[in-house]
Amino acid sequence: MSMRIGLTGCGFISTYHYDCLKRVYGVDTEVVGVFDVVRGKAETFASERGMRAFSSLSDLLDNVDAVTVGTPPATHESIILQAAEAGKHVMCEKPLIGYAPDPGETDFNGLLAPKEPMRDAVYQSLDRIERAVHHNDIRFCYFENLIYSPSLQKEREVIEKTGAQVLRMLGEESHRGNHAAYSSQWKYACGGSLISTGSHPIGALLYLKRIEGFARGDGPIKPAGVSARIQCLTRKGSYKDKGFLRSDYQDVEDYAWIHIDFEDETVGDVITGATVLGGIYDYVEVFANNHRSRCRMNPVDTLDVYNPDATGFDQVYLEYGLTTNKGWSHAVTDEYWVMGYQQEMQDAVASFTMNRKPIADLDVAVDTTKVIYSAYLSAEREGAKVLLG
Repeated sequence: MSMRIGLTGCGFISTYHYDCLKRVYGVDTEVVGVFDVVRGKAETFASERGMRAFSSLSDLLDNVDAVTVGTPPATHESIILQAAEAGKHVMCEKPLIGYAPDPGETDFNGLLAPKEPMRDAVYQSLDRIERAVHHNDIRFCYFENLIYSPSLQKEREVIEKTGAQVLRMLGEESHRGNHAAYSSQWKYACGGSLISTGSHPIGALLYLKRIEGFARGDGPIKPAGVSARIQCLTRKGSYKDKGFLRSDYQDVEDYAWIHIDFEDETVGDVITGATVLGGIYDYVEVFANNHRSRCRMNPVDTLDVYNPDATGFDQVYLEYGLTTNKGWSHAVTDEYWVMGYQQEMQDAVASFTMNRKPIADLDVAVDTTKVIYSAYLSAEREGAKVLLG
């Protein structure tokens, strides 16, 4: 069995996608090429990897069996729909989709724009994607790497084998600010910290509750309601900028807190933001009726490195988001593995060739998106609970 894969987008995450595709085992996998709306970027990306730069998405789709979606969230729906209509499997980077204004709305401000119409539009988009995926009988893999991380998959095993009831969970992803320049504007990123980094722990928490329900034979335990607050901490007049945190956000938040009520009357809480120094801060804590777990995704202390010179390690990658290599660092030994990127790619390709559902499927992606935009609506209502519907 062989699989021809095409990449859409050639930014930071597509480098991860390409590298992890080269690690896939058990399936003859060929990375055919890449498409990006910026032709020059695609040509450079492709030439560095010995593959083809396609001039259009349709041209790419004509030459592959599946595509990755590694473009800004505002473009995801159109790529997914076109791929589905062409009968191609999809691997979509988180977040699944988001709300972006019409290009003609030059004065759009994401923080001030009403959130209920946003949520309605997102729900309609989700319906279109679900119909397209099911109607065209393709496989869809949601690239939420925390779900595939070794620690979270071990917690999945604990829940399944012990019959645990998860009473509450706590998750976080935070760092010093998104590296992508476009993330400062809602019209490209479709929101701020809540969607860009919050989607990670939200997806992980929803996944574990689904696993709990399936383990009992009752079907997935789904989110029922959301309460949330957001803040723009680095834009406040009282903020004292020392130059370590990104602070050029235009109309998106840099902090969010989300409380999720599940349909079985248990709960989950998520913290996310762009005001945390020291690299990525990723974890999920599980408080069950028969155990307690701490799933640490980042930092992981398998290797501690001490560097006495601030410039001595300029050519050594230690950890994403560090502002200095001086002193002690928790150096990640294999980021693709520890953070789940390699496993999600392996699972996606295997699900396509074996005709089975992936671990993180469209249902997880849809529920995560519904939680995110219901949370934005709740934050607009100063934390009032919003039902997902």
